Amino acid sequence: MDRLEEIAQERDAANRKLAALRSRVYAAFLEMERATYSDGALPRKTKELIAIGISVPMHCESCMQWHIEQAARCGASLREILEAVEVGIEMGGGPATVSARFALRVVDRVFPGELPG
Repeated sequence: MDRLEEIAQERDAANRKLAALRSRVYAAFLEMERATYSDGALPRKTKELIAIGISVPMHCESCMQWHIEQAARCGASLREILEAVEVGIEMGGGPATVSARFALRVVDRVFPGELPG
């Protein structure tokens, strides 16, 4: 199993456990997440791209994976996602380039064969 599959499985398992435990805090978080990413003045795709840019300097691999996949499902192009990653690099400075490497692995998985090299 590769790292991307491992992260997705860990996230899914934790989500199931928290739901089974009937965590009120987690339920509130999920409701906040639904409200945050619903279309409003900004469409969901734009919000997912913002989340990508934020997740890079935070070094949150699970966040990068989730939001890149969600942005692609919302119709974001490879170029839009890469520009969101670039915003994250700029906002995080040099250390964010390390996180950007992981984001590029996720992008390559979501858009196979479209990245050079």
